[in-house]
Amino acid sequence: MGMLTGIGKTDRERMAAIIRGTKGTVSVEDAARILDVASTDAAKMLSRWSKNGWMSRVRRGLYVSVPLESRTADVPLEDPWLVADRLFLPCYIGGWSAAEYFGLTEQIFSTVLVMTVQKPRNRRPDIKGTLFMLRTISKKAMFGLKPVWRGQVKISVSDPSRTILDMLVDPVLGGGIRSVKDMLVNYLRSEDKNLGQLIEYGERLGNGAVFKRLGFLLEKIAPDETKAIDECCRRLTAGNAKLDPKLNNIKLITRWRLWVTEKWKRMEPIDRQV
Repeated sequence: MGMLTGIGKTDRERMAAIIRGTKGTVSVEDAARILDVASTDAAKMLSRWSKNGWMSRVRRGLYVSVPLESRTADVPLEDPWLVADRLFLPCYIGGWSAAEYFGLTEQIFSTVLVMTVQKPRNRRPDIKGTLFMLRTISKKAMFGLKPVWRGQVKISVSDPSRTILDMLVDPVLGGGIRSVKDMLVNYLRSEDKNLGQLIEYGERLGNGAVFKRLGFLLEKIAPDETKAIDECCRRLTAGNAKLDPKLNNIKLITRWRLWVTEKWKRMEPIDRQV
């Protein structure tokens, strides 16, 4: 996309009306409804504005406005969460993206993690320079969410307990088990700590590996949390899980029915980090 070209009075008024009547993103249907024109006319109008640099095309039929101060239409997404909410509904922002939002990590993740009921072919789309990672979940797993306002739009984000739960289900969602462990430490130190809720969420989700990983980690980083550790023990399912499927798990912790690495096996719970 090149430099912006001029825009006439009529187009400027129409665009202003569309921006006032939408919330971060503009679809063909939005434009047609606001301007009371046919969808074909709205599509042509948005396409023309996009070619002239006044709108930026996100995907077919969906656009975002270009900031007035911009000298080019090649601009990054102003708020990727708004685009994620529009493209991947039903969905929520989860994993490391939610952990960043709630202050559970100081790491900066360049990819936006979205948990969605959709089954997209491309699970790692690059939209206007913003990378997204999409993870498909079932409709019944859409719980433990917190509404967050982004401008005029209410976005669903996993609450702190659900965020930890999702990362215990799959450590990849937290950047690996070491990162997940650090986020769990921060969760236990925070005002959002609610191990009863976390265990309740785990039961509701019905994933047995959660209690194996959580119980093992609690014994390492918070051995005084005996009630929660006992609750995890009582919920152990048959079979052995891996602490982190991406690692070389060669040692079996029979107490937790959990395969771990040599390093995790040797780790003693002497540093009471919590």
